[in-house]
Amino acid sequence: MSGKRFNRYSVKNMIQTASKLVVHFSSFCMGLPIAQPPNVQKISTPQSKLPFLPLSCCPNPYLSHHLAHSEPGMTLTAAQIAQIIGGTVEGDPNASVTRGAPIEVAQAGEFTFLDNSKYEEYVYSTQATVVLVLKQFQLAKPVTPTLIRTSDVRTSLAVLLKYIDGINNPNGSGISERASVHPEAKVGVGTEIGHFSVVEQGAVIGLNCKIYPQVFIGRNVRIGDNCTLYPGVRIHFDCEIGNDCILHANAVVGADGFGFAPQPDGTWTKIPQVGKVVLEDKVEIGASTCIDRASLGSTVIRSGAKLDNLIHIAHNVEVGHNAVIAAQVGVAGSTHLGNDVRVGGQVGFAGHLRIADGTQIQAQSGLASDIKKPGTAIFGSPAMGYRDFIKSHVVFKQLPDLQRKVLELEKKIAELENSRALSALPADSSSVALTKAEAKDKKSAAKR
Repeated sequence: MSGKRFNRYSVKNMIQTASKLVVHFSSFCMGLPIAQPPNVQKISTPQSKLPFLPLSCCPNPYLSHHLAHSEPGMTLTAAQIAQIIGGTVEGDPNASVTRGAPIEVAQAGEFTFLDNSKYEEYVYSTQATVVLVLKQFQLAKPVTPTLIRTSDVRTSLAVLLKYIDGINNPNGSGISERASVHPEAKVGVGTEIGHFSVVEQGAVIGLNCKIYPQVFIGRNVRIGDNCTLYPGVRIHFDCEIGNDCILHANAVVGADGFGFAPQPDGTWTKIPQVGKVVLEDKVEIGASTCIDRASLGSTVIRSGAKLDNLIHIAHNVEVGHNAVIAAQVGVAGSTHLGNDVRVGGQVGFAGHLRIADGTQIQAQSGLASDIKKPGTAIFGSPAMGYRDFIKSHVVFKQLPDLQRKVLELEKKIAELENSRALSALPADSSSVALTKAEAKDKKSAAKR
């Protein structure tokens, strides 16, 4: 009887548990708040003494207002823009704008900029209301827009756009009720976490971060202050992100490195990748870029480095301070890129290379050997000195003509050598040689 009673009660408990799971799952799908289980430990320490807010202390407003991208609703005058960027107004200081646009297509009520002489013609035809230009820019004829002169147009534009972004996306504070944040995770004051994002056990997120919807933050991940993680970002266990970092949509940090050991039977045995990835401060990672965890130790992206979209960084790679890497670059395992390196799109690096500081690599180059001299500019596949490649490329394009000329020269040389050989013979030998040639010609004519 006791066995039957035990089984009956066990089935009853299982049914009750399953019912609760169905209710929780339905609430999750409908976006309703899910009650915390009774065994979640609450922290009673006063909030003012906590460097991080536990989940139970965070407000839970929906973040659609803060996280959704909306059209700019601000209006700025030329005088206000000049104050923001430290420029001077030339024209109507009350000219107002609501948004920015490229100089080729800008319309009334929009601001634009000119920092490249290639586009100078547009400053005379643009319909823009305000144009940012260099202080030393000289007008060839009068213009309609109000000009704002600045010592560095590109930097001034960055300051202005950051100001506008702050208006359009104000920092809030809260964790969406549709997010899943482990009770043992720590979330900094002022940090937002969007719908359906997951923060696992032991993760620590700093102050004033913005975590967009559907972001995954794995076990024991560390994220510094003022970071932005766009939708779909994946950060795997134990990885570290510094302060002021930006990770764009679907970037993956900490996936397994590509490590396999060949076996006698032709198969491959996976080598566990137990290291991590470290992004230092002020690093920006483009959309769908993948940075693999180290097999042992760390894959490191040093402070200030900027990586474009669709880049692959393999295990144990190190990217130096302030390096800039354009789209579709592939860096094989254990290669070290120096500080201030600039890499064009679709460049490929073999493994275990050392690339000197300040190296500049033209797009679609392929590197299979070290670059030891700092500041070297290279091009080609396999890569060579930039100037050498440009000179060689001139030759590459002319190879068919060069081949034709070489054949013609070889023919002329053969004729000259034959002529010299004949001139070196004695007179009677020469006449005999001619007689033989004439006889040969007559014989050929007879056959025809």
